[in-house]
Amino acid sequence: MKKKSQIEKLTDRSKEIFRCLVETYLNTGEPVGSRTLAKNLRNNLSSSTIRNIMQDLEESGLLGSIHISSGRIPTHTGLRLFVDGLLEISDMTKETKKELEGSIKGSENEIHPILDRVGSILSGLTSGASLVLAPKIESSIKHIEFVSLSTNRALVVLVTTDGQVENRFFKPPVGLNSSIMREAGNFLNSILSGHTISEIRKVITEEIEKNQNHLDKITHKLIKSGVAAWAPDVISGRDRLIIRGRSNLIGDLENQEEIEKIRILFDDLEKKKDLEHLLDLTEEGEGVRVFIGSENKLFSLSESSLVLSPYTNSKSKVIGAVGVIGPTRLNYGRIVPIVDYTAQLIGKMISERNA
Repeated sequence: MKKKSQIEKLTDRSKEIFRCLVETYLNTGEPVGSRTLAKNLRNNLSSSTIRNIMQDLEESGLLGSIHISSGRIPTHTGLRLFVDGLLEISDMTKETKKELEGSIKGSENEIHPILDRVGSILSGLTSGASLVLAPKIESSIKHIEFVSLSTNRALVVLVTTDGQVENRFFKPPVGLNSSIMREAGNFLNSILSGHTISEIRKVITEEIEKNQNHLDKITHKLIKSGVAAWAPDVISGRDRLIIRGRSNLIGDLENQEEIEKIRILFDDLEKKKDLEHLLDLTEEGEGVRVFIGSENKLFSLSESSLVLSPYTNSKSKVIGAVGVIGPTRLNYGRIVPIVDYTAQLIGKMISERNA
């Protein structure tokens, strides 16, 4: 026989009390007592009956308490049970949809500024910290060009075959002129056509060694300094992860130890610790995924929750992710559809740009 899940083992009365307690806790952030539940329950139950059921739920590992005399709060196990079996997803307001849709619209050639804007809007709407994992640029290179902006500032512009345009600023070598910039651009276009950005360093290193005697010294330096502007992105995925709204998680904290845990979390994220693991997590299942506290090692120290959804390209391939980080008492019913809708908008925007 099929083993009953934990949610199926609960009686209707236990489910109602458990649901009411969790929803109250998520709204207030405070332990919930039997008197509060008695006022909020649909069915009239005595405080003693409620206390007995709460005790059973605690013995099942679904509830816990901060102090013996205090009310009860859901454990991480309890929150997981609630999210998987009892969570009621709320409808998004027209205003929220309109704000998210507006953040996607933009005439920028680069996708990164748009994703940055989306992250800021998402953080504001959810009162959490937003996380946007931008797509890797895996398309073949179509064209590369150097543009002089001043004596000590230049721009390397890269266009891919799928129409994406990426710009990087860098400090050019002394003695630069338009002729040298053209020569460097022509050289790179001749050797990089058909290669992806992740292959840049290897291809250029090999070709420069072959053409040492044919390249002017300044041209050589220009190529190396221009390509160096891309190197960190190739190696560590720098700029792929956009985080906005850190202050939303720290603002309400008074405990210095808790603040330090949040700081460590963001430090780990910015160092790209387990960055690819985040994307792997989204590929393990369809749609929005919710990770509560210790379920994800990256968030276990801060005991935060992560609501994460992948977004795909026109070929339905997962190329990035968007999410919200917050305390475990997140308003999951409201945030899940917002994250889901944001992921759909990003995927649609990228697919249309690459059409």
